[in-house]
Amino acid sequence: MFNNSKYWLRYTFGFAQIEIENWMTSEVLSSALPLIYIATKYFSNLRTFKYDNIIFGIFSIQDFPKMSQKPGKKIAPIPMSNNVSVVDLIDTYFTAYNSARLREACQLLTKEVFQEGVTVGVSLSGAMTPAGFGVSALAPLIRNGFIDWMICTGANLYHDMHYGLGFELFAGSPFLDDVKLREEGTIRIYDIIFGYDVLLETDAFIRKVLQAEPFQKRMGTAEFHHLLGKCVWEIEQQLGVKNSCLLATAYECGVPIYTSSPGDSSIGMNVAALALEGSKLVIDPSIDVNETAAIVYGARENDGTSAAVIIGGGSPKNFLLQTQPQLHEVLGLEERGHDFFIQFTDARPDTGGLSGATPAEAVSWGKIDPDELPSAIVCYTDSTIALPLVTAYTLNQCPPRPLKRLYDGREALLDTLQKDYLAVKDKPVSEGSQEKAATYPCGTPVKG
Repeated sequence: MFNNSKYWLRYTFGFAQIEIENWMTSEVLSSALPLIYIATKYFSNLRTFKYDNIIFGIFSIQDFPKMSQKPGKKIAPIPMSNNVSVVDLIDTYFTAYNSARLREACQLLTKEVFQEGVTVGVSLSGAMTPAGFGVSALAPLIRNGFIDWMICTGANLYHDMHYGLGFELFAGSPFLDDVKLREEGTIRIYDIIFGYDVLLETDAFIRKVLQAEPFQKRMGTAEFHHLLGKCVWEIEQQLGVKNSCLLATAYECGVPIYTSSPGDSSIGMNVAALALEGSKLVIDPSIDVNETAAIVYGARENDGTSAAVIIGGGSPKNFLLQTQPQLHEVLGLEERGHDFFIQFTDARPDTGGLSGATPAEAVSWGKIDPDELPSAIVCYTDSTIALPLVTAYTLNQCPPRPLKRLYDGREALLDTLQKDYLAVKDKPVSEGSQEKAATYPCGTPVKG
């Protein structure tokens, strides 16, 4: 049947096809024999028939798992109704590609991450708060106990304050004339617009409160944001703001918020301006590095686990993940990496930047527990799409967790970290060397 002919074999889900082209020669037949062998070997009940010069091979779907060690759930699409809830939408209709990754993220968060014994750290980058997501999405997650600590860009906290101070931002267009906007005193963040006076008034508020006595010392950004959040919260009470901003909510709930680059925002710019006037306020990044490492180190108490939830990428992502190398690489303490890794990003991994770096790459740094890598999720999507969906799904599926109020426990956590670090540091060299030789930097035992 195959004499004087060329063919090719194509596999699809539940279907194999051999196409005959009679006008070709038969020399290529031998190259296809391995494919025929695979078909007959793995699909034991392969049945064939010929139609219009094509030989078809039909095999049972029960044979398909032999080609894959972990077959997924069958895709069984159903028509969408007019009363689909967010949970039904995600669970039923987000079937593949990044919609499936978003579904997997929602399910992992609600079933395993937002549960008792898990310390959840969230990093935030991108212009999320100007769009209102600090108030609408992040604040509810904090109030319900789903976020225990955060790392956030200073710009997000700065623009979040606009809402707490009662200023107005408006939906605009990305195609406005920016020269005219400048002449009119209007600021544009893509399709969000607001008056230049919003910046000036927010700056004035920051400079005024930072001159108060509690700010006149060296501190980390968690303490700085806690004090600033208290001031914003008090203004919200005076103005009757119904829905608190992210900064004020974190203050109320005892959630520490860190900024990996405190000088890289209008908040930091105002701190710098006050330094020219003789302010004693100094933001010390070493405090942040040690406090965040202490939080992650303390997450292991009572068989607890640590989760890294990354919205966007950038410096906040690294500051969240570097807590693990700080513990095992720099301080020499035993650690295995974060137990959960979930990221929403639009950054590519092939450019070498941290924003798009995969959880597999993070394993090589000891940032992620290698045993938990199969459950790590990266959803390549716009965070402004993912965050409100994740929040709605979570609030529907998860009962609130008790607030950990890690801000109030910072000093105790830091004391424990310092005590254990100094104990390891003061060990005899021979003893320390012997112990370090037994594990990889991430804490994984070295197999002889």
